[in-house]
Amino acid sequence: MAAVLQAAEREIVARWLGCVDYETTWRAMRDFTAARAPATPDEIWLLEHPPVYTMGLKGHARAPATHHGIPVVRSDRGGDMTYHGPGQLVVYLLLDLARLGLGAKGLVNLLEQAVIDLLADNGVAAQRRNGAPGVYVSDRKIAALGLRVRGGRSYHGLALNVDMDLAPFAHIDPCGMPGLGVTQLAELGIASDMESVRRRLLDRLLNRLGYNRHSLLSVPKL
Repeated sequence: MAAVLQAAEREIVARWLGCVDYETTWRAMRDFTAARAPATPDEIWLLEHPPVYTMGLKGHARAPATHHGIPVVRSDRGGDMTYHGPGQLVVYLLLDLARLGLGAKGLVNLLEQAVIDLLADNGVAAQRRNGAPGVYVSDRKIAALGLRVRGGRSYHGLALNVDMDLAPFAHIDPCGMPGLGVTQLAELGIASDMESVRRRLLDRLLNRLGYNRHSLLSVPKL
């Protein structure tokens, strides 16, 4: 049997969870990943978070409990510090990478490309940067990536700035990069209502990952 599943076999559950607490969602991702069986369908969770800074494994030793009045959570994803808040679309990918025949680097590439595709469809050229996962428009970051893979299964994912308050990014070095600017769809003149962006990005992610069947649930799993 080929390592990569045939397209006809790729089915996934997509969930819109609304605006949900970061730590609650993180625990739910870990529990889902720990409990899944070989036949468990993959899932994509789309959501927003209340204001929170998260610190990846790279910077745990220097993560305070709060920063400028915003809580800081020491996460188990890769990477450094970033900010989440309302108006940012967060996509968590709970995938069996071994079953898909896909490695972590390959997944990062596909996620970046889905965002690049979305921006290109709206006339905006975006790029990757070597050694700095994410998507950039000129010298500003518009999407951050951070994953965790355990036993060939992924969780965490990407965060796309849609139409949010960007001010909290000014209090950190986004993703550990001093002086890095950030931007969002609204600043680039791209239609930025969350429902539309969610639908368009999900379509591109499913296409890049090779899923041809999915169910979209709006009832929270958490």
